[in-house]
Amino acid sequence: MRSTDFSKAIVLTISIVIPILIFSNIGNLEIGVSIAMGCLLSSPSDVPGSFKHKVYGVLAASILGASSFLIAGYSATFVWPVIPMLLIMIFSISYLSVYGFRASLVTFAGLLAVVLSFANLSSGIEIWEKSLLILAGGMWYLLISIGWYFIKPERATEQLLAETMEITADYLRLRIKILRTEHTDQELQKELFQLQTELNEHHESLREILIRSRKTSGSSGYSRKRLLIFIDLVDMLELAMAHPIDYERMRLSFRNDEATLKIFGDFTLHLADQLENIALAVHKNTKLPENKIPSELENIKTALHQFRSKINIGEQREAMLLLRNLFDYQSKQAQKINNIDRILRNLEDKKKFFLKDKEVKKFLTPQDYSFKTLLTNLNFSSAIFRHSLRLALVVLLGYLIGDYFSVQNSYWILLTIVVIMRPNYGLTKVRTRKRIVGTLIGGAIAIGIVFITQNTIVYAVLGILSLTLAFSLIQRNYTTAAIFITLSIIFIYALLQPEVLNVIQFRIVDTLIGAGLAAFGNLILWPKWEAQNVNNVIATSIKANLDYFDQIDDYYHKKEQLPLSYKLARKKAFIEMGNLSGAFQRMTQEPKSKQKDLSVIYEIVGLNHTFLTASASLGTYIRTHPTTSASSDFDIYTRAISFNLTNSVNILENRKRLEKGINETTKAGKSLHKKFDNLARERDIEIKAGKEQIDEPMRFKLQEAQLVTGQLEWLLDISEKLQENVERLNIKEHE
Repeated sequence: MRSTDFSKAIVLTISIVIPILIFSNIGNLEIGVSIAMGCLLSSPSDVPGSFKHKVYGVLAASILGASSFLIAGYSATFVWPVIPMLLIMIFSISYLSVYGFRASLVTFAGLLAVVLSFANLSSGIEIWEKSLLILAGGMWYLLISIGWYFIKPERATEQLLAETMEITADYLRLRIKILRTEHTDQELQKELFQLQTELNEHHESLREILIRSRKTSGSSGYSRKRLLIFIDLVDMLELAMAHPIDYERMRLSFRNDEATLKIFGDFTLHLADQLENIALAVHKNTKLPENKIPSELENIKTALHQFRSKINIGEQREAMLLLRNLFDYQSKQAQKINNIDRILRNLEDKKKFFLKDKEVKKFLTPQDYSFKTLLTNLNFSSAIFRHSLRLALVVLLGYLIGDYFSVQNSYWILLTIVVIMRPNYGLTKVRTRKRIVGTLIGGAIAIGIVFITQNTIVYAVLGILSLTLAFSLIQRNYTTAAIFITLSIIFIYALLQPEVLNVIQFRIVDTLIGAGLAAFGNLILWPKWEAQNVNNVIATSIKANLDYFDQIDDYYHKKEQLPLSYKLARKKAFIEMGNLSGAFQRMTQEPKSKQKDLSVIYEIVGLNHTFLTASASLGTYIRTHPTTSASSDFDIYTRAISFNLTNSVNILENRKRLEKGINETTKAGKSLHKKFDNLARERDIEIKAGKEQIDEPMRFKLQEAQLVTGQLEWLLDISEKLQENVERLNIKEHE
């Protein structure tokens, strides 16, 4: 209930209730309902982003909603124009979703307006008058939303930052859970993919808010500090993905000393708890929790020294290096959380923080609003084009069924179709199931309340409360949201019609019909199965990984200030990995007959994710530790890895493969291991000479030799397996 969704639900409830109360008291309830409808249509477009985009989105939704209602309302008064009107308007409005996520929410206002034009709830008002009132409602909602924003303009940013902290904390917990689990099952991996996708989405929203607000208001103290926190959160995700640990080797090395491993694992959980407690304080605007991280880090350092003192370093050098790498990783995560804590306490260093506007702009994902985008998608290869045509036909079918059988409140069928149908089958199926379950549960609860009381005041209070809860949960728990949507509609209708049980009955029947039509339409009308485009999604993700790996390689050679191209490549690799994970998740929701080569694709997704993790691990180590110059052996490995990834992309895109040259990696691998062995012998000589305390330069050299060699071998192995699985996928597709 602390989220931006809940705040938005409060704003919507206030904007709806006030005009209804005012106009019902002066005997013009229909005007209040029409204004409330305008609020309802405009609110979905009010999503996190810059203030300018927030205003433009609500304005566009208001205008589209009012104009759509006007056209549909007059068309619906005649018999013959209804069918072409529904086809043309539903398709045209839905097709505007090609302009991106915010545009899809704006189009939702237009689609709802077309559907609600059939409601005839306010027959005493002319259609053009009601259209103007809907526009006025949109402006009224925008006014309330802006007012809420200016009461505390930072609140939306604070809530989004806090939510990002909470998800990051969950991600840290899941990573350590993998370390403590003998076998990483598919469900655990899916959960990891889901959290990464959520983090990518939150990071994009925060970039939009923080960078654009910085451009409009200048480098204010508040925006600078929040940008610093955001950068630390992005770094925490990379560090978590770059966890320099081979979990199997870790468990094997510490099979006889699980107590030590537990101490370090518990510390990661403490880090997650501290970050979550900070998020809670930011959410509630309360006192920050005591920062126990520095003292706990000292305890971990003591545990590291105790482990070193009780082992024979010659026999357990690998275990010691693995534990040292884990300690370094945890120290850096602790530093990030300490940074966030200091910034929020206004204790951060007073050093200047500069970002050039030209560089900052490159981190934003621009949306092309040109007419060319409409023309480019005007074909059956476009998922949005297919969806728009499918939606128009299914809505028309729903209208004809409602009209033929004279269904009471038949527009509920159309409303259900518009709300449930999505461009892909999997999401439509999930929303259909959740909508049906939520409607049935909501109907059952409503029947129970009706039998207990027929008090209209109780109905009004429950209707308003249910509406608020519905809109606060719609993005988080659709089943629960559907329960409250059903309750709010039933109780609002109960105020207008005495036969409440009939309202419940028709609501359930209409929802079942609409949900059935939506699911059926997505199944048979030009469905866009994920298998049809999965090769392109895999290729795009591999290309992004290759670009990120090349940037790491380039930085290792030059070791100068971290270039902007590195950060952009890292961002793109994370986003494309999220897109690939999302495509795979949608594929698993499709009919079994359409899940082509699912096991191979799952293997590819897992390998691609592991490659990104290993690359981030290598990149993070190189960035945060002193290193020697990149050797020719390192170059041999990187060329072989890039070769495998490039060939994987070529196979997926049906292009000519590269010719394989002489394999020099075996020789290079022996050379790298020899370098580590020589350093280990040198250290053993020092120990025999009585030098127990290792010099820092020697420790860094040993760490570098062990980690870089291990990561290169791992990356090469992953890239080879990736190419093998891509070849398997290609062969199966051509069988």
